[in-house]
Amino acid sequence: MQTASYTPSDSNYCIRFHFPWTSHKIHTPAKTLPIKLNPSLKPLTLSNSLRTSFDFQFEEEQKLHNQDEPTIATRLPVVIRRAGGVSRYLWDGEDLKLVSLDGSAFSFDDFEDGFRKLFRICSGSVRNFFLPRQISGNYLEYVKWKFLHRVFSSALQVLATQAMFRAIGIGYSRSLPSAAALNWVLKDGLGRLSRCIYTASMASAFDTNLKRVRFSTSIMFSLSIGIELLTPAFPQYFLLLASIANVAKQISLACYLATSSAVHRSFAIADNLGEVSAKAQIQSVCFDNLGLMLAAVLNILFRNNQRLQAGLPFVVYPIFTAIDLFGIYQSLKHVHLQTITKDRLEIIINTWIQLGYVPSPAQVSREEGIDFLWSKGGDVWPIRIGCLDAKTQIPKLSMMTMRSLNDENFYFICMETFCQGLTRTGQSDNVQSIHASGMSNWLMKPQGIVLCLREGACTADVIMGLLQACYVRKGLLFSGSKWNTIVQEAYESSNSVTRDWFKLIEDSKRSAQGDMNLLNEKMLRLGWACKHILLSTKEQARYSFVDD
Repeated sequence: MQTASYTPSDSNYCIRFHFPWTSHKIHTPAKTLPIKLNPSLKPLTLSNSLRTSFDFQFEEEQKLHNQDEPTIATRLPVVIRRAGGVSRYLWDGEDLKLVSLDGSAFSFDDFEDGFRKLFRICSGSVRNFFLPRQISGNYLEYVKWKFLHRVFSSALQVLATQAMFRAIGIGYSRSLPSAAALNWVLKDGLGRLSRCIYTASMASAFDTNLKRVRFSTSIMFSLSIGIELLTPAFPQYFLLLASIANVAKQISLACYLATSSAVHRSFAIADNLGEVSAKAQIQSVCFDNLGLMLAAVLNILFRNNQRLQAGLPFVVYPIFTAIDLFGIYQSLKHVHLQTITKDRLEIIINTWIQLGYVPSPAQVSREEGIDFLWSKGGDVWPIRIGCLDAKTQIPKLSMMTMRSLNDENFYFICMETFCQGLTRTGQSDNVQSIHASGMSNWLMKPQGIVLCLREGACTADVIMGLLQACYVRKGLLFSGSKWNTIVQEAYESSNSVTRDWFKLIEDSKRSAQGDMNLLNEKMLRLGWACKHILLSTKEQARYSFVDD
């Protein structure tokens, strides 16, 4: 143990050192060495000599000790996300390093870690190639079912094209190329003409009934492939069969192009519509090529037997068609549209009135479904937007409602009924005879509630009117059979019935006004596009107010 003693005095210091070494002894005098604090004595020389024998060895030991201690890296608040994974910048005191967050270094020394990293990099690259970077959560499910649909649809198209080639005689010596080309041009021309007519006639239906139109045209497309497969069996009717099939195909193509932008917009949560559309084209090309490969494999397997090869399309057609349509149906279920139509707005309002909350686009999509035509008509007191139909039986209450309108009203709500089995001539006599015979319950059917919009009505008026109409329906359902009897006797309504009806209208209006602001706020918060309400051609009908 090294020790040093300092004995202070008035004018000098007495310094005494004791060294533990025995091999190298330093002989010192018995008495202390006085050192005066004088610059001529240069006390630094003594300290330097002491440093040479003592401090240098201590510093070398300290350096060796510091080298043995591990350096603690400092994590910087910067994270990099790449196809291979997630990494973070670290500072180890000397260098800046980029280290994977899972603890693995950027090397392939360990085979298992390297293989796992290679798989992660490849899967990330494939994902970035096929999928947009920012999409909604339901997009992957949509692509999965789209893959099923496109592969089998493409395979069926290849088989159908082969069948049409056999029908017109391509590949046989007796074929007439000019006649075949003429037939092909004629069927394409008729198909494109039908496509123009269909697109012009549907117009707003592509927005208001997107899923129903998309699925119905997909069924039409599958049937067109079946017609094309029949052309080899009836070559003399090739032009007729091919034209019908091509008309159906062109209509389906027009619907696909018209609705694709709305479908892609529902997935573009970051307004990256262009990226989503581009990735959709890449997916379609790749999936269609897989379907072509599937058809080629089937042809190769049966190439040695012409009869089996000719009958192959009729065997695989029902199977592939079922898988194709099932894939389309499932993919449309995962399309959650944020645009508001009359039907979606009615679902939102009914949920708000009954359960007290606004459903999300995903919840409305599940309840809306594909919206087939045959699934409608089961609601009690259904609500429609439009004008009163003069062909139906209009209750007297509706006439009283129209008489009460003023310049401040931008909509009105009334009831309509339909008399089954009655004609417009002699209608009142028939109604009296029906009531007398007690058969009015069979012939008189309440049609529901009509919301009539005035010219100049804005989006807020449409929402307010439908909200009030739903409250009117709630009051009608709450009263039960009372209003069923009133509707059947509405042609000679009494003053009490009129008062009850206008009281119901006023109560429903107050309820709608109280809920309007909060309902609209919650709809905007959930991502609903409340700027416009998409209405069909019939729902866009408006009335004008004339103050005579």
